[in-house]
Amino acid sequence: MKTTHVIAALTAGLTLSACATGGAPAKEAPKLAQPSAAAKLSGKIEIWSWDVAAKALQRLAPEFEKEHPGVEVDVRDIGYDNAYDKITVGLKSGSGLPDVITLEDTAIAGYAENFPGGLVDLTPVAAKYKADFDPAKWAAASNAKGLYALPWDSAPVGLFYRRDYFQQAGVDPESVATWDDLVKAGEKIKQATGKRLFVSDLTNPAAFTTLLQQLGQGYVKNGEVAVASPAAVRALTLLKTLKDKDLLQNEKGWDGRVSATKQGKAATQPTAAWWTGTLTGEMPELSGKFGVIPLPAFDPGGARTSANGGSALSITAQTRNQDLAWAFMEWLLAGKDRQVSMMRTESLFPAYLPALADPYFDEPQPYFGGQKVNRLFADQVRHIPPVELSGDDKQAEELLKKAVPGVLLNGADPRTALDEAARQLAAATERKVAS
Repeated sequence: MKTTHVIAALTAGLTLSACATGGAPAKEAPKLAQPSAAAKLSGKIEIWSWDVAAKALQRLAPEFEKEHPGVEVDVRDIGYDNAYDKITVGLKSGSGLPDVITLEDTAIAGYAENFPGGLVDLTPVAAKYKADFDPAKWAAASNAKGLYALPWDSAPVGLFYRRDYFQQAGVDPESVATWDDLVKAGEKIKQATGKRLFVSDLTNPAAFTTLLQQLGQGYVKNGEVAVASPAAVRALTLLKTLKDKDLLQNEKGWDGRVSATKQGKAATQPTAAWWTGTLTGEMPELSGKFGVIPLPAFDPGGARTSANGGSALSITAQTRNQDLAWAFMEWLLAGKDRQVSMMRTESLFPAYLPALADPYFDEPQPYFGGQKVNRLFADQVRHIPPVELSGDDKQAEELLKKAVPGVLLNGADPRTALDEAARQLAAATERKVAS
């Protein structure tokens, strides 16, 4: 699932959680015991989710119930806007949470750190699946102490491009292998068509974060503040180069990006696989005009994808039916047929690697001129660079909301701006700045 609106709600939620845990002794996460082979599933579980994820759960839960007579899976669509407030309050109070909750990847580390007794450690039952899941998502769901969620949908990033604009400018999309190639192509396209390269909200650090992950790094590295690392400076310098060359179409938020794309203001969009659903659902009139190539690498032979979004399921320590909660999660997320079904019906791109071998991913897509777009993304999932996430990531993001616009809108030097953000983050979190 995309994380377009997660920042404000989750930042507020994790700020509350950090304060809430200050006076309480640290707890160890309860570990999920291996269920007895002879034990029969029974009882009821409740799951919180929202949007298309809730629809997928509601659609498939009856199949699980049919396979296990007497079992009930109650899926509650709690809505996105207040989801993290509800989850945070439940973790703080130690009551009121369901058996299973949906969490976006960016939320897992914060909750695991700030509420160490709030989520069940799945390691005893789930470790056997590690090689079967998107490595980046497995890293997002775990830390040195345990595994706090089972990955659900992945969000590999590629470069969506307008075939007509590239053709008009005489640019072969297959010749774009690096970001330097794309910058040069963008200049040609702008000269020939008047269109900028891609749409970006320059007040938001999301594009910077995606590029940073492509370089294999998050906001922290080995527990130290890394928002001013050489990789971070390189990522922000690329964005500044694009802005200085007038190749970024600045639009506010999600609605601005959709409207600008619909109006044909930009030639490309570096974003995740879920963007296909936005294009086909909201811009059917543009069918045949888009293609997709892997994300340009920073260096020849480097990573040609990143991540932007994705979610997982966690079992809360408040559950009274761990066996049933785990059985349903395992059935849903480590089951090829269910994962492919959710891709077909809800466009939830599987993080479960065996599902990506399904023939569905090789079907040509008419909207993209017959290109096998799903296969392109499926082939990139294994190559998404894993990054270290932490409970301080949201605080880092807030600081970057000042640093990144300062560079892109006010002309600040990337290294200077990031050094200041790193200094402030280190002071606020008592982490060292990575050398």
